Amino acid sequence: MHILVINDDGPPSNQSSPYVHSLVSTLQSAGHVVSVVLPHTQRSWIGKAHIVGQTIKPTYFRPGTLHKDDGTTHTRPLPLGSGANQEEWVLVDGTPASCAQIGLHHFFQERGEVDLVVSGPNYGRNTTAVFALSSGTLGGALEAAVCRKKAIALSYAFFSRNHDPYIIAGASRLSVRLIEHLHRHWIPDVDVYSVNVPLVPDVENHKIMYTRMLQNYWSLGSSFEAVEVDEEEDPVEREEEIRRDETATAQETSDRNQVSHRHRHFKWAPKFADVYQSVERSEPGNDGWAVKEGYTSVTPLKANFMHTSGFEGELKLPPDMSSLSLEPKHDNQPLFYALIDYGDDYTQPRILSAMSKVLPASSYTLIRSMDDLPTPDTPLLQWLPYETLSFDHLLSHPSTSLANAYIYRKALIRKNFLSTTVRHWIVKHPDSILKDHVKPTVELELDYAEFLDDALVEAFELREAFEKNEGKTPEEREWWILKPGMSDRGQGIRLFSTEDELRAIFEGWEEDDSDADSDAAGDGDGIMTSQLRHFVAQPYIHPPLLLLPLSSLSSTFTPHKSHLRTYILAINSLQIYIYADILALFAAEPYVSPWHDPSSLTPHLTNTCLHSGSVHRFSSLPHLNPSNPSNPSWKQHIIDQIHRITAETFEAAAREMMIHFQTLPNAFEIFGVDFLVDEQGEVWLLEVNAFPDFGMTGDHTEGGEKDVIQGLMDAVVAVGVGPFFEGSREGSREGGGEEQEEKERKWGLHKVLTIDLGRR
Repeated sequence: MHILVINDDGPPSNQSSPYVHSLVSTLQSAGHVVSVVLPHTQRSWIGKAHIVGQTIKPTYFRPGTLHKDDGTTHTRPLPLGSGANQEEWVLVDGTPASCAQIGLHHFFQERGEVDLVVSGPNYGRNTTAVFALSSGTLGGALEAAVCRKKAIALSYAFFSRNHDPYIIAGASRLSVRLIEHLHRHWIPDVDVYSVNVPLVPDVENHKIMYTRMLQNYWSLGSSFEAVEVDEEEDPVEREEEIRRDETATAQETSDRNQVSHRHRHFKWAPKFADVYQSVERSEPGNDGWAVKEGYTSVTPLKANFMHTSGFEGELKLPPDMSSLSLEPKHDNQPLFYALIDYGDDYTQPRILSAMSKVLPASSYTLIRSMDDLPTPDTPLLQWLPYETLSFDHLLSHPSTSLANAYIYRKALIRKNFLSTTVRHWIVKHPDSILKDHVKPTVELELDYAEFLDDALVEAFELREAFEKNEGKTPEEREWWILKPGMSDRGQGIRLFSTEDELRAIFEGWEEDDSDADSDAAGDGDGIMTSQLRHFVAQPYIHPPLLLLPLSSLSSTFTPHKSHLRTYILAINSLQIYIYADILALFAAEPYVSPWHDPSSLTPHLTNTCLHSGSVHRFSSLPHLNPSNPSNPSWKQHIIDQIHRITAETFEAAAREMMIHFQTLPNAFEIFGVDFLVDEQGEVWLLEVNAFPDFGMTGDHTEGGEKDVIQGLMDAVVAVGVGPFFEGSREGSREGGGEEQEEKERKWGLHKVLTIDLGRR
């Protein structure tokens, strides 16, 4: 393919144009003929402009070493016959739109017709209307589109100005694959694709989403700052200053009451907080949201800034499906069609394997999109990420459409909602097991540390604990754990025992945030700015039951903390099953008391996404409890508690929080429920997770990990999927009796709750 590359950042430069050389090299390595015409200097924020009356003069750039500013610029091109190995690009003293015109019509004719114009990669995101309407990157692509060429505007959303060659190379490889895919499958009604790739590690394995462009507006006043006349500066230097702090908000210096004109200059100083705030407030599905989540955004556009309708959800690059038949296996009409695209390489093959193992080959047909359904009423299984499920189809076809998630379940999966669920249930059921197996939870809502006093007004349990802790040594205090209400994977967890320690936690987050892009994801055990609002605090469970990971068996007992991950299958409205294979997730370091070093969380955090701690099947752990060797039935005692706690938790959400947990007769969902066991063998509910990351536990499990996750998927298909469509054919979906119980036991499921919520 002959590709013309243009941009608005100019020739390669680590300061102003750090990505174009990498993309061109990657395109060439993929076998494409690449011609390059760039502005000779920075031309950002110029849109699709041409400079009227200007005679454009080219110079000629010979690229140097990748990621080094050693390319050279010349006033005359290489003479003919100077050697095919010498690469030469064209630089023009014009705009990105001018680069498109000149590259298409005045250079490179000997290479044949241009098949595609790629504008970029831009140094920074071009998401949302505020950025896109002024983007020179989009302007160049739009100019190519009105010249009747296929065009892609490519932008890299950076979160650090440390230009990591490894991350840039990954973004370039993904970009080339995506460019090739879009060109091969070009939609006739599309003029331009606006593509935004986040510069994050492993971006090649992140989702690619079809998005719409978020409509947003400037709202914080002028994008220019008034300066005194003698304050002159180089516009290129100003562009670099903007890139150093896109989120900076300039102070207005003009006097609004001044009657006469005052001679001043006006410096470009846009307030990017407008853009980031609009993204935070927006619903999922737009380009800004996708990049914020770490996804690559693909926005199909007409050359009139109108979004091309009909393209939403995830764009999945075609997997290797050569081993799968997408046609019915026999002449018989299949019971249902299955749209299965879970979105990760760990879980997807296990789901497909379970379908193949459990269900007759002729009972279903795999499809790639909803468009492949013969009719809207055709029985359909959707097994997709939550954000790509068609809930409209699910609700409008209650007897023929089945999906792998309920619509509303905040009563369980949001920490602050879960605490409310339990509190309401205990008030009405004072003898509930939840009373003694869920730690009292204090909810805090605040944006900044200075508002902590206000937040503590209603947190009487926490204030009381602080008062009791006054004058005590750290060993004597009651310790608490703080968890952000909307984060997961162990992010943002902290330990504290005094008000001063809690205040220092919030002040530390504010200091960290002031040094980072507000749109960037938190790293390590930190959290994103958007999550700094809802928190829950609970008494820390100390001492926990300490066990020895099987991978660390030795003559010296070095006990570790662990928590138990239980997979729960919820089906219809409502039955709850617990999968028999419970997992024990161990901390990476031996346990120490919380006062030993509250800032060192590794001995306390058991989430495998934060460290290399081991995972074992609970059933494989030693039969003797080292903390209480005289109790040989300690495991069964723990399992019995888990069954009772799980049943009441889900019933509490279904009956007391019906707005925030709405079950459906045609849905199922797998939850990951986490428990902690204390030294006395008492089980405590920690949290409920929707769409648990199976790879985070399965990839770390030592010994028989396929039996756990693959077995779970087999059970879900056998009990949650097959009966729905078999019942639909036979006119009834009601199961039960000894035969059904035997089937559930066969697949490792234990039913702990059956209630009728009257939803049909």
